[in-house]
Amino acid sequence: MLFASSVFATSVEPCRQPLYLTFDTGHMGVAPLIAEVLARHKVLVTFFAANEKTKEGDGSLGDYWAPWWRDRAKEGHAFASHTFNHVYWQSDVSASAFRVKPSAGPRQGESFVMNTAAYCSELTQASQRLEALTGRATLPLFRAPGGKLSPALEQAAKSCGYSHVGWAKAGFLGDELPSEKFGNAKLLAQALRDIRSGDILMAHLGIWSRQEPWAPAVLEPLILGLKQKGFCFKTLREHPQLGFVDRR
Repeated sequence: MLFASSVFATSVEPCRQPLYLTFDTGHMGVAPLIAEVLARHKVLVTFFAANEKTKEGDGSLGDYWAPWWRDRAKEGHAFASHTFNHVYWQSDVSASAFRVKPSAGPRQGESFVMNTAAYCSELTQASQRLEALTGRATLPLFRAPGGKLSPALEQAAKSCGYSHVGWAKAGFLGDELPSEKFGNAKLLAQALRDIRSGDILMAHLGIWSRQEPWAPAVLEPLILGLKQKGFCFKTLREHPQLGFVDRR
């Protein structure tokens, strides 16, 4: 079997209103807290990882964070690429060349043109690093940083085996928004009001710019509130439209 069974998968009740909670990497400052909350409530998620700058250690996919990733794999979470150097798409130059701007790595902050082969290398490098850290196969999925991409870039990624996954409108949990305009109480109420069955939800393992950190205040009440409304949580390997064989 390609994917490991979850140590959280103890309930025999069917999941009739699934949600797909996902986390993109970030400064990792709240990663231990997020892992603790997920474990306490037996919630499995999908992590999209890039090697981003971190508050501690040598990057989110560096050796410092290796034990954290190994532990998440043991719990049964799923993993996918976020491009190794967190490469933002800016525009298409042609059907197979794209202007990009990484926010990490040796060319951080530089705008330059990347061809299909180079972009595929970014996707694969992140996947391979995740597999080395976790001992688990990654999903053949990716999330473009910021969710920014074009049909041409999406097709380029498909040519090397990766399908893009974004998030539902209501699933944008807002942890990267300015806290002076979008306070945690507002974000929590909005999510509990608007999220619907089948939605893909998205947050981060730490956002540098937000003054009022999201995860400590919102994640646990959000999970509890959604469960009280009859929702349950699955990883993207169980998403019915993505075609994986694992169907717990």
